[in-house]
Amino acid sequence: MVKTMTGAEIVVQALIDQGVDTIFGYPGGAVLPIYDAIFKQKKIKHILVRHEQGATHAAEGYARSTGKPGVVLVTSGPGATNAVTGMTDALMDSIPLIVLTGQVPTFMIGNDAFQEADTVGITRPCTKHNWLVRDTEKLAEVIHQAFHVAKTGRPGPVLVDIPKDVQFAKGKYTSAGNVDRSGYSPRVKGDSDAINSLVTLMETAERPIFYTGGGVINSGLKATKLLRELADQTNFPVTSTLMGLGAYPASSKQWLGMLGMHGLYEANMAMHGCDLMINIGARFDDRITGRLDAFSPNSKKVHIDIDPSSINKTINVDVPIIGDIENVLDETLKAWKSRGKKTNKSGVSKWWHTIATWRNKNCLSYKNSAQTIKPQYALERLEALTSHRSDRYICTEVGQHQMWAAQYINFNEPNRWMTSGGLGTMGYGLPASIGVQVAHPNSLVINVAGEASWLMNMQEMGTAIQFNLPVKQFILNNERLGMVRQWQELLHGERYSQSWSEALPDFVKLAEAFGAKGIRCEKPEDVDSTIEEMMSYDGPVIVDCLVEKHENCFPMIASGSAHNEMIMADSENTGTIGSKGAVLV
Repeated sequence: MVKTMTGAEIVVQALIDQGVDTIFGYPGGAVLPIYDAIFKQKKIKHILVRHEQGATHAAEGYARSTGKPGVVLVTSGPGATNAVTGMTDALMDSIPLIVLTGQVPTFMIGNDAFQEADTVGITRPCTKHNWLVRDTEKLAEVIHQAFHVAKTGRPGPVLVDIPKDVQFAKGKYTSAGNVDRSGYSPRVKGDSDAINSLVTLMETAERPIFYTGGGVINSGLKATKLLRELADQTNFPVTSTLMGLGAYPASSKQWLGMLGMHGLYEANMAMHGCDLMINIGARFDDRITGRLDAFSPNSKKVHIDIDPSSINKTINVDVPIIGDIENVLDETLKAWKSRGKKTNKSGVSKWWHTIATWRNKNCLSYKNSAQTIKPQYALERLEALTSHRSDRYICTEVGQHQMWAAQYINFNEPNRWMTSGGLGTMGYGLPASIGVQVAHPNSLVINVAGEASWLMNMQEMGTAIQFNLPVKQFILNNERLGMVRQWQELLHGERYSQSWSEALPDFVKLAEAFGAKGIRCEKPEDVDSTIEEMMSYDGPVIVDCLVEKHENCFPMIASGSAHNEMIMADSENTGTIGSKGAVLV
């Protein structure tokens, strides 16, 4: 029997049928009918955020930590425009979001009505697809299609704009099983000839490397298991982008660490010197490639990706393979095994010897202090004291602390690392940690933050308090815009233009004002006890960890440089002085 419902009821029923258990949102006039329908049901929980950007980042955290789409509900006009940053962030990092926005009534569209904005036009560049639904009869079908598009192929955000009169009007409900999804059917099976070409290269390569990205995690847990099997059986080294951390275990002897602008020396040198690069689910972004004409100049390049537009967009490759990572890795393993599991063992052994010499540089070494907390030390201790927790999730804001977290915190499982990669969105971490905590209420969720980035969405502490979410905010407070200040030191003649914060709040008092626990840590000897106190408290915590103000994040590849042109910390005694406090290797 076909049910007739109001448009608002159709929205809620469609979400229930799609298995949604949580919505992150903020009400307003153009979505009040939907909020009324939410009030009348008990299957979906609504998390009231304090800002629409916070809603999108919280939904990103939920999605990244669960593998399920995050759902956002906001009103028209400024509600929709406030969500744009989060949608763009999700598009860059391939995070599936369903964003539902209210719109003025259909007969008022185009008349500059109160809180009207061209939401579809504004969000077209920052969503995978979007819809303006003018007919209640089509509403359920569009929402079901939205979930299909967001989850299928390369994941991403989609938006459904719903005029207020469409929410009030009645229409027939279309179940998910009756929706035609043939209009969007990405290729998931890799070309067998291309896979055989990859296997041939694997059999003969002397200096191979697996270059892995967030696409491995997006493909699912089986894809990460297949990657581990392929790497372990071939004995090839593995590196990863920022978004791919956790796809391959950091505890493995084959793990080289993160590569790129602030990647490890051994990872970048291996990428530069390899003769076979196998890119699995990464997009050759500029933070990885450095100078394009010097990027892995002597290698055969293979690119496995479900997104055809990513193939040959930045780097021309020798073997393109379009398909789902899980499917392609499964077929690659089968083909490689059927041909005798052959590799160039002698060449690979010599390659590992070369890599060992790069590892011996210990590129993450730093000069510790007995008087001042070094940010590296704080994160080393955070790793040491939390790594035993199988339920640990780490989020970050954006800046130096983000890179240090990627360098010093190790991940052995996927979906445990939430950060803003492509867009580099300051203010991401706090709301993202809320989304993760909602999805995993009994887990340890820590947001590693810088004070400047954290302040951008600090209002979301109210959300944490309201919903009893025990998120831990670990702020490395250097009273600076750390990464901006570092670039000004190294690249702009130490002209520190607007990179110092001279009117910061007392974070302990701020925590108490919200109803959370505040802890200040000023001495290196107190770092361990501070972390233990943070973890033992059963509610939200803000830690104000006062760190060295002018510490730089190394290694670093300056813009326009190649992988083998890294700026290292002072403690390295080789190379020539590149700039104050660093040597160029």
